[in-house]
Amino acid sequence: MTGVVLHLDGVRKSYQTGTLHVDALRGIDLGIDEGDYVAIMGPSGSGKSTLMNILGCLDTPTSGTYRLVGVDVGELSENELAEVRNRLIGFVFQQFNLLAHLTALRNVELPLAYAGVPGDERRRRALAALGRVGLSDRVDHRPRELSGGQQQRVAIARALVTDPALILADEPTGNLDSRSTRDVLALLEELHDQGRTIVLITHEEEVARAAQRVVRIHDGELRVTAPAVRR
Repeated sequence: MTGVVLHLDGVRKSYQTGTLHVDALRGIDLGIDEGDYVAIMGPSGSGKSTLMNILGCLDTPTSGTYRLVGVDVGELSENELAEVRNRLIGFVFQQFNLLAHLTALRNVELPLAYAGVPGDERRRRALAALGRVGLSDRVDHRPRELSGGQQQRVAIARALVTDPALILADEPTGNLDSRSTRDVLALLEELHDQGRTIVLITHEEEVARAAQRVVRIHDGELRVTAPAVRR
């Protein structure tokens, strides 16, 4: 696979809070190709979260360009950004972000509902996504009836259901015990082996080692890009 999924060129992000000026990102250059599995690491205040927000089209650069599958994100309207997030990016968050009153199946269907996919097709695709993460027997369970690891699997199924160009996982093991962490990382590795493009945001070295490549950010700058050493 040789297609470029995302490319950042000289991306900067600045904030003004009263008289305080903050340069959160200071000229980020980064390319990720189709089928890559990249971990982005950095301590608190490093710019890691700001970079994640840019990559996820939750925010736009102050300057520089960010292209996602060839689209210049900086030129999109808010509605267009929302469409890109729903269609091209599958999000997996630390807090799972599942709706408590909906079953696993309904939670996974949500991105398709927002995209206007008909009900029968939504159900078929959601069932297939839950099957891929090993939860075919939990489709009618609500989040409170699932373990933390199972909830994160539902979240991964939801991320997969739109067949996105990019899976963006923000601290996906942060609320999990060690066994569930291993299970989720194994699932992400399996998805990568199937050709998925994954960006994993983490502050944990052990988690980052699951990736193919580690990118480190410090004081808003990329400092080291190196192959990960998988155990």
